[in-house]
Amino acid sequence: MLSQRLIYEEQKRLLSLRNYNTTMVFQIRQAKPDDTGIILKFICALAEYEKMLDEVTATEEILYDSLFVKKQAEALIAEEDGVPVGFAVYFHNFSTFKGKACLYLEDLFVLPEHRGKGYGKSLLMKLAEIAKERGCERFDWSVLKWNEPSIKFYKSLGAEPLDEWVTFRLTKY
Repeated sequence: MLSQRLIYEEQKRLLSLRNYNTTMVFQIRQAKPDDTGIILKFICALAEYEKMLDEVTATEEILYDSLFVKKQAEALIAEEDGVPVGFAVYFHNFSTFKGKACLYLEDLFVLPEHRGKGYGKSLLMKLAEIAKERGCERFDWSVLKWNEPSIKFYKSLGAEPLDEWVTFRLTKY
């Protein structure tokens, strides 16, 4: 899990931005039902970046039902001056070996024009904080093998790749 030191340093950095940079206010908040449209836009932007836009079948109605009615996942919205600039979708999975819930990050995306400001790191730190608050044993996510900038970024935070694992998917059953 991301270290407590990294979480503290990120919180300190964000506080310093608020104290010294009066032109920009950054915040992370839980998504609300009104955010369904922007969440779908972020999903499509991420899918386009990952060259997978043709695989997106989600609609606002599907997302609304999944996130806010059935509560199958949760989302965070990152905002700069009240304008959404990024998001993260996450949910609980379970470790039988640990006998405890874990947190799984499904997607994290920051608009390209807002990258390099620490927003992605802030979203990850917030998720690590949520995982700790909820007593989660681990915080996991996947990244495409070709996405070297993200892999480098995650490693810089102390995250370790699980090279011995292979992901499988079943879509027709």
